[in-house]
Amino acid sequence: MVLTTSPPTTGQERRQRVRRRPGPQSAAAAVAAAVSMGAYCLAMAVHGTYPFGGRSRAVNDLGNQFVPFHAHLWDLMRGGTEGDLFFNWGSGYGVPFLADFFTYLMNPFSWLVALFPRDRVELPVFLVTLLSIGLATALMTVWLGRLRPGPPWPRAALAVGYGVSAWTVSNGFADPMWMWGLVAFPLTGFAYDWCLRRRRWVSGTLLVAACWAGNFYTAAMATLGMGLVLLVRLLLDGRPRPVRRRVLLRAASMTAVGVALVAPVLTVTFPASRASQPGPEVHYAGPPALHDYLAHLLPGGFHASAPQISAGMLPLVLVLAYPFVRRVPGRERAAWCALLVLVAASYVWTPTILLWHGLALPNGGPYRASFTLTGMLVAVAWSALAARPRPRELLAGVGVLGVLLVVAGYSAYVTAATWILTVVGGAAVLALLVVAARRRGRRVRVVVTGALIGTVFVSTVFTVLSVTEQRDRDEWWRPKRTLDAQSLTARRAVQARNRWPDLRSEPGPHEFADNDPLLLGGQGGSYYSSYLPARTAQTLRGLGAGWYMAGRHTVGFEDPVGRAVMGVGGYLDHGGAGGFTARSADAAPVVTLRDGAPPAAADTVFARQEQVLGARVYTVPDARPVGGAAAGARPDGSWRLSRGARSAFAFTCAPGTSAFAYVPWFSGTLAALGTTERLSGGYPMTNNGLVALGTVPDGGEVVLTLTGDRAQDVPRSPVGCLDRDGLGAAVARLRSSAPTRVTAGGHTLAAVFPARSASGTAVVAVPAVRGWRCSVDGADAKAPGTLDGLIAVPLGPGASRIACAYRTAGLSAGLGVGGVALAGLLAVVSVSCAPPGSRRRAVWSGAVRRLRRPRLRLRLRLRLRTR
Repeated sequence: MVLTTSPPTTGQERRQRVRRRPGPQSAAAAVAAAVSMGAYCLAMAVHGTYPFGGRSRAVNDLGNQFVPFHAHLWDLMRGGTEGDLFFNWGSGYGVPFLADFFTYLMNPFSWLVALFPRDRVELPVFLVTLLSIGLATALMTVWLGRLRPGPPWPRAALAVGYGVSAWTVSNGFADPMWMWGLVAFPLTGFAYDWCLRRRRWVSGTLLVAACWAGNFYTAAMATLGMGLVLLVRLLLDGRPRPVRRRVLLRAASMTAVGVALVAPVLTVTFPASRASQPGPEVHYAGPPALHDYLAHLLPGGFHASAPQISAGMLPLVLVLAYPFVRRVPGRERAAWCALLVLVAASYVWTPTILLWHGLALPNGGPYRASFTLTGMLVAVAWSALAARPRPRELLAGVGVLGVLLVVAGYSAYVTAATWILTVVGGAAVLALLVVAARRRGRRVRVVVTGALIGTVFVSTVFTVLSVTEQRDRDEWWRPKRTLDAQSLTARRAVQARNRWPDLRSEPGPHEFADNDPLLLGGQGGSYYSSYLPARTAQTLRGLGAGWYMAGRHTVGFEDPVGRAVMGVGGYLDHGGAGGFTARSADAAPVVTLRDGAPPAAADTVFARQEQVLGARVYTVPDARPVGGAAAGARPDGSWRLSRGARSAFAFTCAPGTSAFAYVPWFSGTLAALGTTERLSGGYPMTNNGLVALGTVPDGGEVVLTLTGDRAQDVPRSPVGCLDRDGLGAAVARLRSSAPTRVTAGGHTLAAVFPARSASGTAVVAVPAVRGWRCSVDGADAKAPGTLDGLIAVPLGPGASRIACAYRTAGLSAGLGVGGVALAGLLAVVSVSCAPPGSRRRAVWSGAVRRLRRPRLRLRLRLRLRTR
């Protein structure tokens, strides 16, 4: 069978193609976009979800990451932050940023944030999801016509199921950057369709580049999925094998050059990923039960046990009827059905799960590529509908649907809404399709198509509403508080104390989201990102800060020494009428000077803090087990606690000092000096950080009581007592040797010290991640040393000036690859735009002929030898 994708061979066909008016198709695409976006908005309005109601939609990572990241993008675009695209001074006490930008903020719709006030940034974040749905639906409407000819309006009805699929409603909506993958799938389809027609190589290359630039993670899934579709189309293509091989080579070259054009996206993010803090260890639990998997073909359910692949009842009825549609050749039906089954199976087999997700099991769900199968289901549904299925064939499909309901009815995914949508929606779809099959005439087609679109609209509204209500019942999906009145007041309080780069103003431990510094401004320690550098996470943990998610979410210091050494001059604390209190802290400057070389590494958190501070301020007493269950001493000096047992330890400190406990991985209840804390530590996921216990009483006795949730170890010396007067004196000494001037650019920092006659070390309270290079008095820049993980720059005698700059790893290589790809693309454009008889085209053609001649000679020689 020769598909309609073969290139036109006559001038008459080319003229017909030019005269073909795109009006109805464009109108159908616009209507499809409007229906999909309208259905989604209506469901949100009925549910009372922002921006149509008071319930926040900032659930999970949407609230913790992407609203704050878009707020930071607003700052970058409107000049409201101290950092730039290369470095973020506000989070993690200074972290690289370009990889985050490429991964989280390259959806073109994300840049709409610049058009809105910052305190309304959640609205453009919503528009990222909404407009991606609309664009993806419109593009799918057009692409289906490339797959198989037919009227555009039924395609529009089917495309809505792709744009507002279960993947969109359950997964994609909370990750705005992933929504570009929904767009990338049909965009890549256009590019590969041009390959089949041997046209528009340059345009197709640019489409591939646009897909990978918008979000390379989901674009890779879309490219793989559409590549499989291309293989099926080539398998069914009746042209000679050499022609099909050239189509594959054309597609491969188009993809390679398109990806190379945006090479910095990959060359920056890959090194950043390798240098990041390892996430929680992920193990695939195995494939879901068959009835659970099949249940996810039905609309209206919400359960993460299997890939979210439902596209609504109209595509489902047609897909189930497709094997029985006799107007479609059996070979074609077998090929497409085999594709659906193989792709569905690839989602639940570990090697292919890794292939879909860039060779790494994702944390948070292994079925992120489900939208590609949804697109294939819609494509098969269109192939069935375009073939005008007979009533008997449609009834056979509904019979399969009945069997599916019987098999999948026991799944936890299937709810009352699923039954209603399946039975009522399936009956409505079947009736309309049967009418369309039995009756002819333009008026009947118009009425039936309009009724189908209306049915799709109503069922989509009901589906989105059902899934959203089910999701809201789960505590995991409880919305975060992002930009409300309290957080805006907190932002003003942080900004009022901003003295960067001399001191930091930190949002503190009061978390509105996991990325409070991006949301509220300032320069804090909180940061939640897949690209959080391991050096940053380990440095902050080593100095007593806490973390979550195995170190991929750090939090700021909550103890006086930690704040002092990191230059935190102001922060927000818990309490107060607005839920927080703005406080000032006694802190050393961000850049300080120390005499001599950095000391050797210390082995306890209290010693490391003293080492960075440059003074002894802690007393670390020995622990004495007293009362409760006896704690067993281990060979390394730590204490072993029994599960559920109450263990008490006594310490002796100077009266009036402040006691702090360091039990980073302890889970249970901690009590001392009138303070009771419920901790949920556990290696490596959650690190508690330093915990303030209170002031040591006159007797000097401190009793720490630990009641653990499980058998666990605590450090040998879990308590340190801080001399606050000594801390004040140490901070005063650091201030006395502070630089006379500190300046910070987007990714640079410089400091000028008074001229000295003795050598010393300049310490910058920024984690020394890879990429920093510093120079002294204008000398050649080189990688700095470290002081317990912070940047330390040795100064020679008489030196007075340091200048440090951050260089993004992989950026230069990526720009080089992209430049070469762009040069090659421009060369192809130059040749293709030249007149047929021009010298430039003749030179190019001659070069191609000369390249081919040796291969021709080799083939002739091989033939003669074989004879």
